[in-house]
Amino acid sequence: MATPVRLIKKYPNRRLYDTQTSTYITLADVKQLVLDHENFQVLDAKSGEELTRPILLQIILEEEAGGVPMFSAQMLSQVIRFYGNAMQGMMGSYLEKNIQAFIDIQGKLSEQSKAFYETNKIGPEMWTQFVNMQSPMIQSMMSSYIEQSKNLFVQMQDQMQQQARNMFQTFPFPGGPQGAEDKE
Repeated sequence: MATPVRLIKKYPNRRLYDTQTSTYITLADVKQLVLDHENFQVLDAKSGEELTRPILLQIILEEEAGGVPMFSAQMLSQVIRFYGNAMQGMMGSYLEKNIQAFIDIQGKLSEQSKAFYETNKIGPEMWTQFVNMQSPMIQSMMSSYIEQSKNLFVQMQDQMQQQARNMFQTFPFPGGPQGAEDKE
């Protein structure tokens, strides 16, 4: 059974109201909901407009402004260039799949490390040796991640080529399927 969606209402005064706890909350509280894997939705209290994405982007903006940013200016510029580009829709899917693959690898490493540490009750020196022994496995997992990323990109390119073919197949080009028919 799916967990119910927690409803957060955003009022005109920019305040966020958690309908589950009947309290006003902050962006830090919303960030904690994300970290706790809570299923929630933010809606404008007056219009009912969906505001979850803008709120999440606001949290990312605050995170980027403080501490050590995750995104370089070059990367952000490249992402901006995809807006309005024919590949915009596919880029989001590509990034999402890559992040999920990275999370999966991180989870596997965490599980293995935790299991080893808990069963062996080791000290710092043994832990260092364990991590060093894991290096080939980590490299293998990262190679797998890179291969998966490359395959996703190739699939994305193939989809774009197919879309282009479908879009232009109705135009009569010299030497093309319709152009050949016209010569007969």
